[in-house]
Amino acid sequence: WDMANDLRGQLEAYEFKDYILGLIFYRFLSEKTEDRANKLLEEDNISYKDAWKDQAYREGLKDQLIREIGYVIEPDYLFSSMIEEIAKGEQGKFDIEMLQKAVTAVTESTLGAESQEEFRNLFEDMDLSSSKLGRDVKSRSRVIAKVMVNINSIPFTHDDADIDILGDAYEYLIGQFAAHAGKKAGEFYTPPQVSKIIAKIVTLGKKDLRNVYDPTCGSGSLLLRVAKEAKVRKFFGQEKTSTTYNLARMNMLLHDVSYQNFDIQNADSLEDPRHVDMRFEAVVANPPYSAKWSADEKFLQDERFSAYGKLAPASKADFAFVQHMIHHLDDNGTMAVVLPHGVLFRGAAEGVIRKYLIEEKNYLDAVIGLPANIFFGTS
Repeated sequence: WDMANDLRGQLEAYEFKDYILGLIFYRFLSEKTEDRANKLLEEDNISYKDAWKDQAYREGLKDQLIREIGYVIEPDYLFSSMIEEIAKGEQGKFDIEMLQKAVTAVTESTLGAESQEEFRNLFEDMDLSSSKLGRDVKSRSRVIAKVMVNINSIPFTHDDADIDILGDAYEYLIGQFAAHAGKKAGEFYTPPQVSKIIAKIVTLGKKDLRNVYDPTCGSGSLLLRVAKEAKVRKFFGQEKTSTTYNLARMNMLLHDVSYQNFDIQNADSLEDPRHVDMRFEAVVANPPYSAKWSADEKFLQDERFSAYGKLAPASKADFAFVQHMIHHLDDNGTMAVVLPHGVLFRGAAEGVIRKYLIEEKNYLDAVIGLPANIFFGTS
C-alpha cells in the first residue's frame, strides 16, 4: 500500500492497481517457474540458465513445465533476472519494453496447450505503454523498476502452506483499492467477515466438496474463502467485468489452484450463462445489489425461471440471481447469498417468487441480518 502511495505523483493510488497486482502476479509465476525448473534439473546438477542454452534440455524443460504449471518463463525474463538488471542501474539491460516482451511471452507459451484459456489476456489491464506512467520509455522504465524493486522486497515462500503471503497481500490490496475507488468498488470485493460467514454456512458438516460455484465471482475471494473451510476439488465462476475476471484468474493461480481445477468465464450470468447443465455442491454469491437486467419475456421459457411464472423486475435483478443459483444447486448442496434486505418484503413479482421459494418448495433455511455499513457505498 505504501508502494501505491509512493507512486501517487503520477496516478491516483488505485490507478496503480493493475500494475502492482500484475507485477506481484508476474513475480509469483516467475518464482514458480524457477522452483519447478530447479527441481527438474536437480539430479543433472545444472542451472536453469545453463540448461536453457542447450537445445535438448530446453525442449524437455518446456514440455515438462507446460504439463505441470501450464506456462513457461525463460531465464532472461524471470523476475529475479530483471531485478538483477535493474540493480546494475544505467549499465543494466532492463527497460519497460523488456518487461512487455516477458509478459507477452508468458501468454504465448500457453498457445495450443491445455492451459491456453486460463492464461488468455491475463495481463491485458497492465498497459505498459501508457503515458500515465511517463512521457518516454526511460521515465516509464524508471517508475516500473521502482515498483518491481518494492515488490521484490515482499518476503514469501511457496512451500509454507499456512501463510499465503502473496495471496494475502493481493487480497489486501484488492480491498484497499476497493475502499479508495469509492462506491463502485463494492462490485469486486466481499468484505472478509462476510465471506467467512458464507463459507462456513456452505461447508457445514462437510470436509470435502466436489465443486463450488459463484455466478458473480468478482476477484474470486469468496470462492477461495470456501477452500479455507473445506477441501474444494474444483472452482467455477462467472464474472461480467473483464478487468475483474482477469483478477479472479490471477487470484486462483496465486492461491496455488492449478489451471486444471478452475473454470472462470467472462460473461453476464443472467443473460449469457456459461455453466448451463452443471450442478454444484456449494453455491455462493454477493451479486451487485438491485442491478438492472433485461427481464426479457423469453426468460419465462428458460428453465432457471419458468417454474415461478414471474420474472424479477427489470430494475431489480436480486431474485433473478437467486433463481439462477437455485437452478445450479445440486440436491445435496447448500447455497448462501448476500442480498439487500428489500428482497424480504417487496411485493409484485418478487412477492410471487418469494412465496414459491418458501411455501411451495420450502428451500429457505435461514435469513441472517448483517449489521450496517459493512459494504462500501451502501448503508
